[in-house]
Amino acid sequence: MNERMADRVAERPSEPVAARPKPINLAEASGFRAFVRDGWDTGDRAVAVTPGAREAAAAHRARLSGALPGRRIAVPSGHAPVRSNDTDYLFRPDSDFSWLTGCAAEDAILVMHPVPCGHEAELFLREPADPADADFFANARDGELWIGAVPGLTEWSQALGVPCRPLEDLPGALRGRLPLVHANTGVDGLLDALVGDAPSAELRRVLGDLRLIKDDWEIGQLQAAIDATVLGFSDVARELPTAIDRGGERWLQGTFDRRARTEGNGPGYTSIVAAGPHAAVLHWVRCDGPVPEDAVLLLDAGVELNTLYTADVTRTFPVSGHFSAAQRQVYELVLKAHLAGLAAVRPGAAYLEFHHAAMATLAAGLDDWGLLPVSVDEALAADGQHHRRYICCGIGHHLGLDVHDCAAAGPERYHQGVLEPGMTLTVEPGLYFHPNDLTLPPELRGIGVRIEDDLLVTPTGHTVMSAALPITPDGLETWVGERVGLP
Repeated sequence: MNERMADRVAERPSEPVAARPKPINLAEASGFRAFVRDGWDTGDRAVAVTPGAREAAAAHRARLSGALPGRRIAVPSGHAPVRSNDTDYLFRPDSDFSWLTGCAAEDAILVMHPVPCGHEAELFLREPADPADADFFANARDGELWIGAVPGLTEWSQALGVPCRPLEDLPGALRGRLPLVHANTGVDGLLDALVGDAPSAELRRVLGDLRLIKDDWEIGQLQAAIDATVLGFSDVARELPTAIDRGGERWLQGTFDRRARTEGNGPGYTSIVAAGPHAAVLHWVRCDGPVPEDAVLLLDAGVELNTLYTADVTRTFPVSGHFSAAQRQVYELVLKAHLAGLAAVRPGAAYLEFHHAAMATLAAGLDDWGLLPVSVDEALAADGQHHRRYICCGIGHHLGLDVHDCAAAGPERYHQGVLEPGMTLTVEPGLYFHPNDLTLPPELRGIGVRIEDDLLVTPTGHTVMSAALPITPDGLETWVGERVGLP
């Protein structure tokens, strides 16, 4: 602005500024408050409980009570983490809390008080806001005018068979009692503040140890999750032509995730949909690449049921319906390792035995191909591990409410322990030949193969719970061809 223009602006008479409208605060609008408090029928507050869940949770609490007699226990459900600003991720309760209650309520806390015969349980939850309360309409996160009707204390108590009390009663229920053992420090801020330095590591470990052995109800839930996952894998195979044409990996990821959301709570973990060179990337969760017709597709995915038990299955299959010679060569070595791992799963066997059996097979095969710089024995030695260049991950893990279940279990029961009937685990050897790995011949670069099955340890051996999906290369070629209509 030049000096003359500035003088003209300065000479203009000041004009009144129009009053700007202010945001309306509904909490202060007496007309709204008076009108919104009345005229509401009771919404549907029923709790959908999977048959057997209530009884299974009661049995789980009894097992925990027997493991920690005379100890007072508190386990929180947690709350949804913030995704960004005022947007949260979908809520999923803490797995220990779910195992003990079967409850899916957010910000709930289970308290188990010691009594002469064991423990008495109480569940503390937030009561739904009454229409007369401001939270009914003003709380976008929890208010029923925003999120719909939710179960109240009565509904939860009737569904779970556990007395339920308002969350506001929790401080009084914990004050001046026996020393407290509580799980999952950092899961719930209110509980952390109330219990202070109460120990938590012991309870985490005890719960992890207990959850290693699944009861019949849990095994049924896992089988249902696996069966739903098999359907999802078939859905993905049928969509291969669309993925090749325009949808890519994201189309296939959405295909499986839709099945998971329809059959249960959703995917049990972020699905890995890796085509072509992406199959050599262990955790290719970006799923944003194309699906080349001459590629293999590595699909690692699992349906999580509404009871939160999840499958974890991987298959690697040819997009075209036919493996190339190099793809089949890699696949057949992984299959040989997979079968060696399966054969080592039996009660009384060291947990790591299946891991070592599969690794030994892979190392021998890589040596046959001239890919190891040392002997097989040197590679398998603790200070060798040269073969791990092509498989730096483990061969399996426990499975249940978490995809990597019972992570807090003591090492003497997990990695240093033995397999017992009722344990459920995965066996998942693989080979991952990155496209930029110059130690490989060109025809092998960019090929990744993993085979993962879910197993139940039985009194006489094991059952492959995911056996409905083929694992042989010929079987997979036929399976793909049937779903895409190949002759």
